[in-house]
Amino acid sequence: MTCCAEVDLARIVAAVFDTDGVVTDTARVHAAAWKRVFDAFLRERATRYGEPFRPFDAGEDYLRHVDGRSRTDGVRGFLGSRGLPYDPDTVRELASRKDACFLAEIRDHGVAAFPSSVELARELRRRGVRTAVVSASRNCAEVLRAAGADGLFDVRVDGVDAARLGLAGKPDPALFLEAARRLRAAPERTAVVEDALAGVEAGRRGRFGLVVGVDRHARRADLLAAGADVVVADLADLRLHGRRRESLAPDL
Repeated sequence: MTCCAEVDLARIVAAVFDTDGVVTDTARVHAAAWKRVFDAFLRERATRYGEPFRPFDAGEDYLRHVDGRSRTDGVRGFLGSRGLPYDPDTVRELASRKDACFLAEIRDHGVAAFPSSVELARELRRRGVRTAVVSASRNCAEVLRAAGADGLFDVRVDGVDAARLGLAGKPDPALFLEAARRLRAAPERTAVVEDALAGVEAGRRGRFGLVVGVDRHARRADLLAAGADVVVADLADLRLHGRRRESLAPDL
């Protein structure tokens, strides 16, 4: 069921968007790349140790253990969910394979931005709301360029920044907090827009003023349980009220 929600711009001065699954239709590409890598790993392990082969589920496994997390955290999260041992070399190798699969896919087939997300980002900026985009991926800039969405946001915080600054991955709120800092906006006056459970939890942990869950996988109850204030099936279902005054003054 589609649920509309209202956003009062008297309370919100900035908005931070997740990239994959919110701005760009790349969550499915990530899920497919993870499936290819993990299935090869699991099949090889099953052959070596005589274990049953249980494939990676691009729905449940991806959403529960990988979605919204950095590549290395995703590897650790999924292998840990299966009770499988791993070492740093295994984590690095699987993360590297996944990165290669993902980049090959977007370079061969391109990537699209969600029209409603593009329109919302533009409308927020027209109304004087500062905007940022975040991602755990080091490929965020390339993805946004491929989707024609790289000019929509005032600030970008991605996996390159996380590595350089030592920012923890979601569900830690560090990426979102850094984006709010660069926007010169207090977290309690900033909205977070997320589709991943880990990202919604990060928004709640960071005490952001509004956490919007985007329900692209019929998981409304899970998003609310993770800490979303409101859940919409699509960002076209958000209704904006009011307009910020045009100002470069910080809100901190």
